[in-house]
Amino acid sequence: MMTKQTLRHIKKEATEQSLAIAAFELALEHGLDGFVVEDIVQKVGYSRRTFANYFTCKEEAVAMGATAVHNTTEFENLLTQIPPNTSLLDVLYQLIQMQLTADLIGRLRELLLLSKKYPVLEPHFLGVLHQMQTTAQETLLDLSNGNDDEVYTYLLINAVYGIILPLIDGRLNVLLPGQKKNDHPSTKAVAFDEFLETMFGYLRKGF
Repeated sequence: MMTKQTLRHIKKEATEQSLAIAAFELALEHGLDGFVVEDIVQKVGYSRRTFANYFTCKEEAVAMGATAVHNTTEFENLLTQIPPNTSLLDVLYQLIQMQLTADLIGRLRELLLLSKKYPVLEPHFLGVLHQMQTTAQETLLDLSNGNDDEVYTYLLINAVYGIILPLIDGRLNVLLPGQKKNDHPSTKAVAFDEFLETMFGYLRKGF
């Protein structure tokens, strides 16, 4: 049976995500200058005071909306199915595959384009990338349960998550999930799955 504290946490998380997703959708539809906080709260039926309990500004909400996960149950179930003796590198590989879905990458690219058009959004864009990395660190350290060296753990995570920005901003010749070769400016672009295999191949060999 769920405790009141757990139910309260779930409700708070749902409220935060609803506001964030609404803000992100409004930014895509109208641009960052085309709406105000009042539009966000009206869209989801909350008050400005509720918004202020979660966010300091609309830019922060927009950025969080790009990475908001509607349903974390599947992700959590997948984590529990990872065999206990799986190496830390293979666990991280599975985490990346679970996290970097076509949908999330698409939203991150939309957020990146918005941040280029509206520079005030850029620190919040970088903030959500950092939050993704921090969440992965916490998850991996928890799954490691002290069996792996922390320096090695942080080195792996930073190596992998440090490549997300050049991946989504197009500096790497990689076809993102859902992209076709005709959509990419380079004829040498490799498939996303091939890119992951190459990256983790370097990590397995120690560069």
